[in-house]
Amino acid sequence: MNMLVCIKQVPDTTEIKINPETNTLIRDGVPSIVNPFDAYALECAAKVKDANPGSKVVVCTMGPEQAKVALKECLSVGADKAYLISGREFGGSDTLATGYALSQATKKMEELEGKFDIIFCGKQAIDGDTAQVGPQMAENLDYPQVTYAYEAWVQENGTVKVKKEVEEGFEMLELPLPCVLTVTKPDYEPRYATIKSKMAANKAVIPVLSAQDFELDLAQVGLKNSPTRVKKTFTPPRKSGGIVIKEETNEDSAKKLFELLREKNII
Repeated sequence: MNMLVCIKQVPDTTEIKINPETNTLIRDGVPSIVNPFDAYALECAAKVKDANPGSKVVVCTMGPEQAKVALKECLSVGADKAYLISGREFGGSDTLATGYALSQATKKMEELEGKFDIIFCGKQAIDGDTAQVGPQMAENLDYPQVTYAYEAWVQENGTVKVKKEVEEGFEMLELPLPCVLTVTKPDYEPRYATIKSKMAANKAVIPVLSAQDFELDLAQVGLKNSPTRVKKTFTPPRKSGGIVIKEETNEDSAKKLFELLREKNII
């Protein structure tokens, strides 16, 4: 299996700052982390690699030079190769522009690394929560896709079986390769790096793909060419009030809640 995992370095959500003029995130001076859902996507790919010896996992991200830190973190926990897609032309790209740029960059990486069987993405980024980039990549590449993927297994017949999270529980789906999977939070945590893997990752040389390195329509990337417009950003007011039910046991708390709801004719 040859797999690509698209990750994003995002600001720590506890310290987000907004540029009031451009309505874009201010990243300078704000601690950054690997988007948690992308970490789950990488772990999902790593599990497929574990089950299929000889497989390869490539990670990529679109961002500034500092995003190499996130890529090296991924190299320490299961990825074999990493690419940074970077340049002023990509600055301020919305999800539509990002999906397009990543799709075009994928074609270039396939020239270097071989055809990707599965492209993994996190279901969404915590700094935007749009859940659009993965599906847009699938559309641009004309690949079948499954969103809210919980786990994946490659089948002997050349397909991939996916456990998909839905409101009622789970669905089991099977789709042909190549495909795109966007991964939600599973019931396991990503693996930890070892001292050896961290040292190797820190020494890794990460190639940078600029806008001139692959076929790209510059009229479809960047802030100027992004159709999304943020009209206003604000912190929603917190509602006060409510009560806390804390009886001696959970069963007593549940009974108390039931009584209160019945008194209010809610149930």
